[in-house]
Amino acid sequence: AGSLLRHLCRKVRASGPVTVAEYMREALTNPAQGYYTRRGGIGDSGDFITSPEISQVFGELIGIWYISEWMAMGKPNTFQLVELGPGRGTLTEDILRVFSQLSSVLSKCDVSVHLVEVSPKLSEIQARMLTGGKVQPSPKDESAYMKGVSKTGIPILWYRDIQDVPSGYSFYLAHEFFDALPIHKFQRTEKGWREVLVDIDPEAPDKLRFVLSPSSTPATENFIQPEERRDHVEVCPEAGVIIQRLACRIEKDGGAALVADYGHDGTKTDTFRGFRNHKLHDVLSAPGTADLTADVDFSYLRKMTQERITTLGPIKQREFLKNMGIDLRLQVLLQNSRDTATREQLLHSYDMLMNPENMGDCFNFFALLPHHRLVHPDKKDKPESKSPLPPVAGFNELLLK
Repeated sequence: AGSLLRHLCRKVRASGPVTVAEYMREALTNPAQGYYTRRGGIGDSGDFITSPEISQVFGELIGIWYISEWMAMGKPNTFQLVELGPGRGTLTEDILRVFSQLSSVLSKCDVSVHLVEVSPKLSEIQARMLTGGKVQPSPKDESAYMKGVSKTGIPILWYRDIQDVPSGYSFYLAHEFFDALPIHKFQRTEKGWREVLVDIDPEAPDKLRFVLSPSSTPATENFIQPEERRDHVEVCPEAGVIIQRLACRIEKDGGAALVADYGHDGTKTDTFRGFRNHKLHDVLSAPGTADLTADVDFSYLRKMTQERITTLGPIKQREFLKNMGIDLRLQVLLQNSRDTATREQLLHSYDMLMNPENMGDCFNFFALLPHHRLVHPDKKDKPESKSPLPPVAGFNELLLK
């Protein structure tokens, strides 16, 4: 990836320092040298491991969440599962396993899967995993670029953009999707907000360093909330746009979205980091060879829904999975496993997901739901006539307050 570094240095020499967002976009998705476009390093051999790779239980419980929401919403007769950035397809596969186990419940429902994936390499891996390779490219005039049928007989379609996914009653899933979108970084100074930029280090011509913009940039004008209290802020405008789209779709067509990611509720400041071979990696060195992420600011996502819908969370992964019944599921799997190695693996993966030291506390769940899912529209007129709404699985501790 020396060539990507050279490309970035040429860019900076030609037109000055670039934003962190532009740097991140190049490092991750540059068509020739970007980290995701070239390798997409998920799994043991890659640079990071995601929850579905740790344990099938994770995806199964998410599958159960969607079915319980579908039931709470009166079992509509179509069910689009839309996943943003599906990785290797492991999570979708675990969810589809639950759907097929509960096929009697879903029998009168028209279920389809819609994957939003920009990486050609990853979509191939997903197709192999989910369909066993039975896919074909779509005709040019269709919004999907590829389609196939899952091993369990459900149609799967691939898209480059969420706007290409057909409208309709949908459940959305964004697992470790928002944390890889490009962020802008800002620093409060005596002279007001300044944007953090990436520049060439004058001491070392092929090294990059962070600098502050000399004056305010369009981003500082547009992306800092007037009530901001922190001195250092990361904003992901792309995440804001996508959340707005999800909010509009859910408001118009119904459904729900579940966002699972590393993040905070507007409390953290500097979370931009790189991972390579499961170790922290300097974000500015060897761009294109490491995964770059930033924690999701859920308070920003909540603001960007503009109250078109209701949001729940963020709550810690540990609480969400506990509320979803992970302990019971673990007991069943332990009882059914014959050998010690499997039992040890189950306990180890449970610890990875639940232990605050591992992912239990830093990973969060956040949901978008239509207002009427939590508040009856005519409740205030005659409160006694309506039956109580069923609690939202996973978040129900929150609703008891």
